[in-house]
Amino acid sequence: MACLVESSTVETSDGIKLHTRVFKPREEIKDNLVVVLVHPYSVLGGCQALLKGIALGLAEKGYRAVTFDMRGAGRSTGRPSLTGFSEIKDVVAVCKWVCDNLSSDRILLVGSSAGAPIAGSAVNQIEQVVGYVSLGYPFGLMASILFGRHHKAILQFPKPKLFVMGTQDGFTSVKQLRNKLSSAAGHVETHLIEGAGHFQMEGPAYDAQMADMITEFIAKL
Repeated sequence: MACLVESSTVETSDGIKLHTRVFKPREEIKDNLVVVLVHPYSVLGGCQALLKGIALGLAEKGYRAVTFDMRGAGRSTGRPSLTGFSEIKDVVAVCKWVCDNLSSDRILLVGSSAGAPIAGSAVNQIEQVVGYVSLGYPFGLMASILFGRHHKAILQFPKPKLFVMGTQDGFTSVKQLRNKLSSAAGHVETHLIEGAGHFQMEGPAYDAQMADMITEFIAKL
């Protein structure tokens, strides 16, 4: 493994302790940008372990990547919320910790599945965020019952955004994605993965491809 992994505990503004991992390149660090990855829905068993493959891939490409268990997931304290609004504090706390402890003033926020709306709601609270990547944003009607109130923040965010989705995503159709993004501010890219379903895209088979897409996006920032 061509990277170093360190564990830390990050405390949120409301006293939750988050188990956090930093993946660092063994060789030279390419950039002071740090990629902060936000995992899928805690209520359905989402945790930072699901993002380990992508984080390793990014570290191998010379970037520092940070994963963490949101409240109530993995080894973090507290309880998860149904709508993901409490978890915004978790993302903000980890990004602040990154700026203070990894001496970075540039963060790329990456959210997977339900982590995408949560990360999208946090962008405006962290001035160091230079871009945003969504892996399987649940924009569809059923998912919007839980996450609909998160949409506005990311669609109005003026900095560069990349939305990656499988064409067979069970939560969001390609048409729903395009309709939503038609009103988005700033530079917006989409990347559709032919034939991939929502949970399939979260699996390890796609980790290398996700790390490649994220690094290509970083190169444009």
